[in-house]
Amino acid sequence: MPEFENILYAVNGPMALITINRADKHNAISLATLDELQAAVRLVERDESVRVLTITGAGGRAFAAGSDLSEVIDRDLKKALEPIVQGLADQLERMPKPTIAAIDGICMGGGLEVALGCDLRIATPQSRFATPEGKLGIIPGGGATARLPRIVGRGWGMEMLLMGDPIDAQRALQIGLITRLVEQDELLAEAERMATQLAQFAPFVPRTMKAMVNFGMEGSLASALMFEKYAQGALVQTEDKAEGISAFLEKRPPVFKGK
Repeated sequence: MPEFENILYAVNGPMALITINRADKHNAISLATLDELQAAVRLVERDESVRVLTITGAGGRAFAAGSDLSEVIDRDLKKALEPIVQGLADQLERMPKPTIAAIDGICMGGGLEVALGCDLRIATPQSRFATPEGKLGIIPGGGATARLPRIVGRGWGMEMLLMGDPIDAQRALQIGLITRLVEQDELLAEAERMATQLAQFAPFVPRTMKAMVNFGMEGSLASALMFEKYAQGALVQTEDKAEGISAFLEKRPPVFKGK
């Protein structure tokens, strides 16, 4: 496993935990940090024992305050057209394993865009969310203009993108930006509980469900429904489907094999 300077990487049972470890910088995402995050995600993809990835921030004050502005100030057109944060968010969205953003504190700019690339977002009551790039004379470049309106709707997407003002965790829960509000000392425990539950499903289920939602939303309703039917047709032919239904009828826990 590679040595990391800006993140922490740990595996606990079915869950891999990546922690952005730049607390003195409010976990701002430098280019070096970004490289390490992408390398760690690749580790998760290759590790068959890992069923779920959780990303969080160190220090109790921030998930990630955004991209490191000391690097952005010198960014030119050529650099701006590179994937940068958008590449990491795409990587998280397209990996077959479910991903959770466990947010505690500031989650803004590029940090929010990383969270938007995750499948599930949970947060503490003290968390704050914003896309403040417009106040800096730029726009988000890590996917917020595309993902945020898809998640919270056009109205709140426009509100957050255009106004740039932070919203609190209660509002984030209300608009669907996050789905669970958890006290600070329970945040990672909740992520572990979610990972444990997800790990109990047949391995094909979360990855197929994730693919159906992500690809289905990019096409028409008719194509999404057809995709769903073919995916269902594939899963009903698996050994895990037979095991799942048999276990339910026999009132016992299923033993899935990923076959």
